Amino acid sequence: MNLEEYFARTGYKGSLEKQDLETLTDIFQHHIRAVPFENLSIHCGEKITLELEQVYNKIVRRKRGGWCMENNQLLGWVLKRLGYDASFLGAYVFNPHQNAYATIMTHLLVKVVIDGKAYIVDGGFGVSYQMWQPMELVSGKDQPQAPGVFRFTEKNAIWYLEKMRRKQYIPNQNFSNSDLLEKKECRKVYMFSLEPRTVEDFSFQCTYLQTSPDSLFTKKSICTLQTTDGFLALIGWTLTETTYNYKENMDLVEFVTLEDEEVEKTLKEKFNITLDRKLVPINIKGFYTI
Repeated sequence: MNLEEYFARTGYKGSLEKQDLETLTDIFQHHIRAVPFENLSIHCGEKITLELEQVYNKIVRRKRGGWCMENNQLLGWVLKRLGYDASFLGAYVFNPHQNAYATIMTHLLVKVVIDGKAYIVDGGFGVSYQMWQPMELVSGKDQPQAPGVFRFTEKNAIWYLEKMRRKQYIPNQNFSNSDLLEKKECRKVYMFSLEPRTVEDFSFQCTYLQTSPDSLFTKKSICTLQTTDGFLALIGWTLTETTYNYKENMDLVEFVTLEDEEVEKTLKEKFNITLDRKLVPINIKGFYTI
């Protein structure tokens, strides 16, 4: 495991000398545009592990992506190696269909402190809720980014992340009521405390999420990647390409339904992913929004 190989994977060629916000943002953006948020291992008969060396081999050497426990663990390792004050936190993801936060802490994120200011760095959420810049950990402040306006609020030592999106233009009206579309303009994303966590705190969750019939990740094959002006998402057989601020205060959301034989070709061409095993796409309706 070495940083040079990781940066070759993400294409980052900037400075490694400064542990400042500008460098952190640049490293982070290279990560989210090179490394997909994906759960394809579950649907290829592979086991997802939290062992750092295996995560490194998967993402860096095999050029795959991963979910939050893989992406953010690797990102945290990189930042610590560079000398950043980085630590892990655990979050409870909001489920819009139940209108409630999960009761299991399933989301791993990174906190980074620079010059006494704390930031949240989360490279493992994907789709339209993927932040593009580290977010200052301050309550009640709108933090506009390309994907929309993010905001933290704090109450009784619990922090809540929410996101306000733009209007959406959907050329293919067959998808105008798709369950993949986010209907609310303001959406709760997750809640968390500032209690430091370790990767080992997620061992049960890692097994549960890839085996339970109640898990979103067993119900859908997901691969998403941030681009320079939006994001790509392949969920089951549906490919979505979103362009942020396509028109003033409006995002363009384009949908295409793929045939079976087009899925792996699309993964290679759009996401730079080549799978070792046969993917079995799945998309059980009603569980995911972009």
